[in-house]
Order: sequence, then C-alpha cells, then structure tokens
Amino acid sequence: MVAEGKKAPSFTLPDKDGSKYRLASSEADYTVLFFYPKDNTPGCTIEAKEFSKDINKFKKLNVEVVGVSGGDVDSKVKFAKKHKLKTRLLADKDFKVSQKYGFYGKKSFMGKTFNGIKRSTVILDKNRKVIKVFDRVKPRGHSKEVLEFIRSLTSQ
Repeated sequence: MVAEGKKAPSFTLPDKDGSKYRLASSEADYTVLFFYPKDNTPGCTIEAKEFSKDINKFKKLNVEVVGVSGGDVDSKVKFAKKHKLKTRLLADKDFKVSQKYGFYGKKSFMGKTFNGIKRSTVILDKNRKVIKVFDRVKPRGHSKEVLEFIRSLTSQ
C-alpha cells in the first residue's frame, strides 16, 4: 500500500469524458483519489454521489477529486449519467494502478473470496506526496470526512 510521506505512483488512465487523465498534470493544491470496487453497486454509488454533491466545496479549496475503479470507459459513462456524477471517473480496466497503490487484492464478501479493489482513498499534496491514506473506507459520510481533513490542512 502507498505510504504517507512518500511520493505517489504516477499514472495515466482514460476518464469518462474520453480523455486521458495524467496524475502528473494536476494543478490542484490537493488531489483526492478514491478507489472504489465497482460502478453501479450500492456502496460505490453512495460514495460517488456524496463526492459529487460536495464537489464545489472541494473546488473552492483547489482540490481535485478523482474516482478510480475497474471496468471500461463505457461503464464509467453509464455510471456517471445514471447518477448525475460530477467527479472525474477513471477506468483502471486491468487494475494496474490499483495494484501500484496497493488497493487490489484478495477480498471476502458473503462467504466468497475473490480479487478486487479494496475501497480506499488517498490524499496527495501538489507535489504528489501522499499526506493521508484512508483504508477500509465506509462509503456513507466519507466525502465529508475527507473534506474535514483537507479543511484542517488549509484552516478553512
């Protein structure tokens, strides 16, 4: 897993709008990368909708919010359209970025074990240094938790 105080792995992934997102190109003071297991599932929908609802609060603090999950661009487009999501959503189709960050691996759900993305969030500063890792995220209220953490850094 990525470690606080270390530089975040660089990556480029396609987003729901058909463009390529390069982490190194972000000009925000802070970048929030929320890794979620799958589009259109209950917990992921709650998390993405809450980040979308709070997007203007993040923007006022010069924070970029980016969701990352498996699936292809078409899945991201449908997910965003169905739920009117305003955050950038990236398609990590082969899970390489999720693996680089340490958020892909064995999971258990309803008695079954399988590989997948472990719901986690990373906050990066403008130099791409990891300043906070939220592991085993609970979807409901997580956007507010992240916003409060960033406000504590900016005193706003």
